[in-house]
Amino acid sequence: MAVLDEKYNFKKIKTNRASGVLMHISSLPGPYGIGTLGKKAREFVDFLVKAGQTYWQLLPVGPTGYGDSPYQSFSTFAGNPYFIDLDMLIEQGLLTQEEVDANSQVEDSERVDYGRLYQDRYTLLEIAFSRFDVSNKKFQSFAKDKKAWLDDYALYMAIKEKLEGMAWTQWPEEYKLRDKKALKAFEKDNIERVNYQRFMQFIFFEQWEALKDYAHAEGIKFIGDLPIYVAEDSSDVWANPDLFKLNDDLSLKFVGGCPPDGFSEDGQLWGNPVYDWPKHEKTNYKWWVERLRSNFEIFDMIRLDHFRGFESYWSIPAGEKTARNGEWIEGPAMKLFNQVKKSLGDIDIIAEDLGYMTKEVYEFRKESGFPSMKVLQFGFDPQANSDYLPHNYDENSVVYTGTHDSDTILGWLAIARPEEIETARMYFNLTQEETYNWGLIRGAMTSVAKLAVFQMQDLLFLDNKARMNNPGTLGGNWQWRMKDGAITDFMTGILHEYTRLSGRLNPKSIKEKEESAKKEDE
Repeated sequence: MAVLDEKYNFKKIKTNRASGVLMHISSLPGPYGIGTLGKKAREFVDFLVKAGQTYWQLLPVGPTGYGDSPYQSFSTFAGNPYFIDLDMLIEQGLLTQEEVDANSQVEDSERVDYGRLYQDRYTLLEIAFSRFDVSNKKFQSFAKDKKAWLDDYALYMAIKEKLEGMAWTQWPEEYKLRDKKALKAFEKDNIERVNYQRFMQFIFFEQWEALKDYAHAEGIKFIGDLPIYVAEDSSDVWANPDLFKLNDDLSLKFVGGCPPDGFSEDGQLWGNPVYDWPKHEKTNYKWWVERLRSNFEIFDMIRLDHFRGFESYWSIPAGEKTARNGEWIEGPAMKLFNQVKKSLGDIDIIAEDLGYMTKEVYEFRKESGFPSMKVLQFGFDPQANSDYLPHNYDENSVVYTGTHDSDTILGWLAIARPEEIETARMYFNLTQEETYNWGLIRGAMTSVAKLAVFQMQDLLFLDNKARMNNPGTLGGNWQWRMKDGAITDFMTGILHEYTRLSGRLNPKSIKEKEESAKKEDE
């Protein structure tokens, strides 16, 4: 939440207090195996409005790759075809209800079955594409407008499909090394498959824009999530290998991660390629500027993941089994963000500054002017000196009771040390009558943080069975879906009242209420 002065230094924007809810598109209810951009998404916007909220926070919306993680996407620019709403395709005449019913068998409506989804959803999108006219002017305009990333992405996905999902690093040399003649010949011979990829992106963005227009009309804004790194097996790395630290054969030279700490004696080995920042600097950070520009065309605000990595990042030699043998390498810090601000102007970014922090990182975050993240459940050490306790907050911060990587409130209450729970009870005057769950939400709401965000699982009183992700584990993650009808008027009313009491009501709802009262007086 920052603006620039004429020298591209950052200043805090004086924004209204606000709050919002964190829930990914995939977690929306619905009959077809995964949440989509259709009717249920609009119903969720309606809920946010009734509850007095201003923001809907999402996880990354790109096409998911390894482990079904939204943080391992085939493209940082593209949208996830799974989120395309099938009912809207029926309305367009691209599918029939019978076809959808025959290819949308769901055994558990509260978990995403990615294996079945991979088989069924693309079958339906193939049928829809077979009825789509690629000479459509809107489609042609979209393809031209998104050409900078769409051409590479569509070609990459078409080659990957032809080679049965093989990672680009294993492709034949002419494709792997992007021989122009070979790629041109492939596209000519497989133009229908390339256009199929363009078609799915066209439909995704068409449906996204419709949802965004609906939300904006109701005063609801979107917070997106942008990972610092991209996946090795992505069109981003394939199309721009010179921007990453790779060997001459384009294999990984170094990978990202975090060093050993009190939570992990081996550190975290993410395996993503790290950036060749000097190369980025020579281009005035063009790729990063365009990456952010593209994401701000989708979202109103962005949570920038692993923000400390822009000041310095943990670089690990590729092939290491743990993150132990890495080293800190200086990042671009303000050189990048000054160029971003120069190119894009005023943008709203949340700095995900959790984890290993140093004096230099604190100073960098402060200079950027971006609000920091505070996770309430991290704060209840009995010594009461944690940065995550509200009395230590700067108002230029965003408070969460938990995130997609942490316990739900009830999950935390079930496993936290008794002294931590007692600290929380005394600090917030938690009672069984109010419930500790609502009490912690109230505690975050009434903090000085400009923005408070709550996982939907916490509003629904769900335990760790509803966790979105358990970091460091494979399988069972990213699957949670909200039960249809789970949102009640009672829950909505409590959230609205806490939002009102803490001065966070959506300005649009306040204005409409004032106008309504004025009309009644007249």
